[in-house]
Amino acid sequence: MESAADKTCLEARGIWKVFGSKSDQAVELSRDGASRKEVLEATGCTVGVKDVSMAVTRGETFVVMGLSGSGKSTLVRCLARLTDPTAGSVFLDGEDLTAMDEAALRQVRRQKLSMVFQHFGLFPHRTVIDNAAYGLEIQKMAKAERHERASAVLAEVGLEGYEHHYPGQLSGGMQQRVGLARALTVDPEILFFDEPFSALDPLIRRDMQDQLLDLQHTLQRTIVFITHDFAEAIKLGDRIAIMKDGVFDQVGTASQLITSPATDYVREFTEDVPKIKVLTAGDVMQTQTTSGTRSVPASATVESLLPLLLEGDDPIGVSDADGRTVGVVDRNAVTQILASAR
Repeated sequence: MESAADKTCLEARGIWKVFGSKSDQAVELSRDGASRKEVLEATGCTVGVKDVSMAVTRGETFVVMGLSGSGKSTLVRCLARLTDPTAGSVFLDGEDLTAMDEAALRQVRRQKLSMVFQHFGLFPHRTVIDNAAYGLEIQKMAKAERHERASAVLAEVGLEGYEHHYPGQLSGGMQQRVGLARALTVDPEILFFDEPFSALDPLIRRDMQDQLLDLQHTLQRTIVFITHDFAEAIKLGDRIAIMKDGVFDQVGTASQLITSPATDYVREFTEDVPKIKVLTAGDVMQTQTTSGTRSVPASATVESLLPLLLEGDDPIGVSDADGRTVGVVDRNAVTQILASAR
């Protein structure tokens, strides 16, 4: 029986987004195998997203990763219905967002969806707490109640004491925290992030990534996160979709992308990844239910195993979340998987 945690929360079926007046002709040519460039030359239309289907389970962080022009930001705008797709459907908890009228869609946006952009989009004339509480104000919640809720969320993102400051008095990282608080205050089912940290300095960016991981551990929201940075994708994503020319080249966990890249394009992204920091004991173990006295959790990185492997010749047991032995790791297994992942 499917558990609530495993239930599909967001689903896209055959999403296309074509920019231009001859979209039907562009879709037809693209279906017949024409490239983006050929479609543009023949119709004057740009194929932003080409027949993308995906399903995101409740509580999952699904990362869409690609270079500029790959279609990732266009896709997330279609998923959030900020842009109408040319063809295809988007379902939220089984409801077709693409079939909703403006009134119904507005209600869904206010109560179930939130989006955090690269550019903070804060109101400069409003205080931090009024920016954070803006979604609740739109819902016509009483001021005292919305401020109470916004204040609690601001504390969660590390902005306690800044409630009555204005955005211009804050650093870029702090302003992005306000944007995150605004998204969280409405208690959405799904959070969409469109390269939210890419304009931040590296140290602040890492801090914001850690902040999001901590929040996700506590709140368990469904997240669709857009980035052009593969290291960020690995750090944040439960699954990663690598996008190129409007389509998904490959979808999988970080370890699946690293150990079994489906295309040369994916291989290029993964070849410089420090594999011992990403692959885990669960990724490299051999299935076996008995082992010696030493044991590590399946989530332990290969890097953390190296000192243990050097201490003795006997295999190391690998245990699941319930403490049961599910496999073993030895020096040979680690050597083989690292060699094959190059």
